[in-house]
Amino acid sequence: MEFWLGAAFVDTGEMLGLARAADRLGYDTVAVSDHIFYADYDASYPYSDTGSPPYQPGTHWPDVWVTIGAMAAVTERVNFATNVYIPPARDLFTVAKAVSTAAVLAGDRVRFGVGVGWCKDEFVQTGQDFHSRGRRLDEMIPALRTLWQGGMVEYHGRSYDFGPLSISPTPSQPVPVYIGGDSDAALARAARIGDGWIGNRIYSEDQLGELLDRLSHHLSGHGRTLDDLRVIAPIGAMPSADLYRRWHERGVDGTMAAPWWLATPEETAKYGTKRTGGLALKVATMERFAEEVIAKM
Repeated sequence: MEFWLGAAFVDTGEMLGLARAADRLGYDTVAVSDHIFYADYDASYPYSDTGSPPYQPGTHWPDVWVTIGAMAAVTERVNFATNVYIPPARDLFTVAKAVSTAAVLAGDRVRFGVGVGWCKDEFVQTGQDFHSRGRRLDEMIPALRTLWQGGMVEYHGRSYDFGPLSISPTPSQPVPVYIGGDSDAALARAARIGDGWIGNRIYSEDQLGELLDRLSHHLSGHGRTLDDLRVIAPIGAMPSADLYRRWHERGVDGTMAAPWWLATPEETAKYGTKRTGGLALKVATMERFAEEVIAKM
């Protein structure tokens, strides 16, 4: 079982310390999240009853590729992922160049988690069409894979048409593409063209079982099974080695953890709450999680 560290809402100044701790403690991946700006959005956030997003104007959303490059420079083992990045809110070559450069600097330790996005406001400001984002992502992924091959390449499709041309540098290994989201469209996309799938919320065990059934159904339509896809699923139950062993046997390859959200009273008394404790609280809770769970897997 892989343990991904969910680093959403973390202050930028804590990211390098968090990466160093993850590298030392046996976490598989540090996952960073993506937003371009905060505003009084016209778009409604789809995962809350009010339609308001769970963050504030001052919440940090550092550029994911700058952050991954910096974290890679101070670590040796841990991988890095986006959870998730919104490629269709950008142009193809900006995405290709940023991901490729980060993968090279990280020594092929990058996993490319992607989604179609919900925030129409960001698409408007970047000049990308919101309504065609799903179709464009479907075509963007093979176009990116073509560019990352290195050498002179070309691609001719409905949304992207280029070449022969080359970008450089390119990674020595393919960048794994993980599809985020649990809608039928997202699961179908993961089954069709994904190397992996990332859940976009915390799932109860009942929800996760139903979701794996849906994902398996989509995979079967392409002659694939859960064994052919890396499944990363946040699980809404108290962490334990037994919990993760059970779900690993059912086809879940990894889960998402942010141990400071479950800090003990002793930890908060010593370091502060999850909002005030800063890096010291995060590292202390990561150490406990690594000892109680990761080391026992």
